[in-house]
Amino acid sequence: MYFDTHAHYDDKAFREDLPELMAAMRQNGISYILNPGVDLESSEEAVGLANEYDIVYAAVGFHPSDCEKFEEGSLQRLEELTREKKVLAIGEIGLDYYWTKENAAQQRHVFLKQLELAADLKLPVVVHSRDAHEETLKTLSRFRGLKGVMHCYSGTAEFAERLVKLGLYFGFDGPVTYKNARKTVEALAAVPRDRILIETDSPYLSPVPHRGKRNSSLNLPLISAKCAEILGMAESDFARLTLENGKELFGI
Repeated sequence: MYFDTHAHYDDKAFREDLPELMAAMRQNGISYILNPGVDLESSEEAVGLANEYDIVYAAVGFHPSDCEKFEEGSLQRLEELTREKKVLAIGEIGLDYYWTKENAAQQRHVFLKQLELAADLKLPVVVHSRDAHEETLKTLSRFRGLKGVMHCYSGTAEFAERLVKLGLYFGFDGPVTYKNARKTVEALAAVPRDRILIETDSPYLSPVPHRGKRNSSLNLPLISAKCAEILGMAESDFARLTLENGKELFGI
């Protein structure tokens, strides 16, 4: 009854026990997982995982932190990967100026090219935005009608309202359970309920009480329960809501 709309099971953190972990998913109510790529190698691995595990689906793309790997032929290879049956989106793509802005021009170029690909293929996008909200919004505004999700949304409630007008969804992760999550809590409360998704970003961003440990989709009920509490909903109703929202966005 849960849809983890963002998890990186191609990460080396899962190399030792991935089969056992996947075997436990359905037993713990995890119905679907979307595994985005961050470059060509991880995108290909995501497709492989999707073909191996029935509950896993893939997104393919270049993360802003990996934009330097984008070269001639990369876009064509991404397009080829989208022909795989279980590839549902272009992602994880976007802008990230938290670590550096020295490669901002390359980030913008790669982001734009991937948005154009998504628009051409009529696929949703999985957007990463860190310390680049206004520029992200400006860029996305050029693609009216393009669906997508703001992964691990960290902006304000007011900014979320601007993004809603573009038709975007919002992913909420483990940080919604943290004590200092006031801004995230306010954003969750402001977003229309039919635009809310839950995700883990595994192996990162574990929710309380597992903060600092390896994350997995098995922690998704903790995130769901906290979001449901914030919204005054029954946890089962919230889990069902976000499951259906995810299916709607990604066409499952």
